[in-house]
Amino acid sequence: MTTPKPQVGLFVTCLVDFFRPTVGFSAVKLLEDAGCEVSVPAAQTCCGQPAYNSGDRAGARALAEQVIALFETFDHVVVPSGSCAGMIKVHYPDLFSGEPGWRLRAERLAAKTHELTSFLVDVLGVAPLPVSWEGTATYHDSCSGLRELGVKAQPRRLLSAVDGLAIKEMRDPEACCGFGGTFCVKYDEISNAIVDRKTADIKSTGVDLLLSGDLGCLLNMAGKLKREGSRVEVRHVAEVLAGMATGPAIGEKTK
Repeated sequence: MTTPKPQVGLFVTCLVDFFRPTVGFSAVKLLEDAGCEVSVPAAQTCCGQPAYNSGDRAGARALAEQVIALFETFDHVVVPSGSCAGMIKVHYPDLFSGEPGWRLRAERLAAKTHELTSFLVDVLGVAPLPVSWEGTATYHDSCSGLRELGVKAQPRRLLSAVDGLAIKEMRDPEACCGFGGTFCVKYDEISNAIVDRKTADIKSTGVDLLLSGDLGCLLNMAGKLKREGSRVEVRHVAEVLAGMATGPAIGEKTK
């Protein structure tokens, strides 16, 4: 008797949808190669994190209801972003405190929501993937992925088997990049000072490539590196793991 494939709903995220669709395609490839049946609900929008972080609980709640309704029938929900996965997994239940029905639905969704590399390693037990990339790379641990979801070893385990790729750690890979969603808009001078320190740490490694699992962080660091004249290439970890890192890097113009 054939074992049914895990039914996975991919929550693409706003940033991936608008700025880096290749990350979504890479996530689908990784999940399908791992034996999953992947669906991408067309009606999905935002997870509600910007509204939640700005104090607009009503707006965040409305978006959370939509996400719950769209994704609660899947076996698993996978997100190529630590911050959006953290919003669903950690903060959704809090949005519905005092509402037992919605709270239960939020908790059930939270329990089966995973960041992409964590799902591949911790849930599916996927071995490192047979792909290649010639060069050196360093990895940035995003705040939400690391501190809310415990994503640290999983991407490094998968990257360890990329043929030709050498990982060189930053002095402080866990330090914030200064993005923080709306934080970089509200507190731009502080955000710029934080990313100054981050890019200095990145450049001190002498690597060719910067990787992370959160597109917001990557866009922020790529922009700063470009303004500083750095030639470090910036990509989402899923693009390298899926063997789809062939087009322009993040922050580079599409030809």
